Amino acid sequence: MLKTTTSTVDGKEIQDYLDVVVGEAILGANIFKDIFGAVRDIVGGRAGAYEKEMGKARKIAFEEMENQARDLGADGIVGIDIDYEVVGQQGGMMMVSVSGTAVKFKK
Repeated sequence: MLKTTTSTVDGKEIQDYLDVVVGEAILGANIFKDIFGAVRDIVGGRAGAYEKEMGKARKIAFEEMENQARDLGADGIVGIDIDYEVVGQQGGMMMVSVSGTAVKFKK
């Protein structure tokens, strides 16, 4: 499935705009404890374990969004937006949210 942050795709014409599709994944407090417990792997100012967990959450969110688009019969998703939010009173959880518009392209 074609995915893009742009509203158009070079060489393709959008036939139908089907619906807004979303995907979300939340990293719980235990993950943060595990990550910060493994902060020893910080090299050059980067926390590899943290980045790996964020990558997993982003992948889950994208998979959810794509599944919704497939269920609608979409060929692609345009206008994708990716957001990261801290949730909870103590900021103990991180949410990755992706959204876009499921579309059908002209054949």
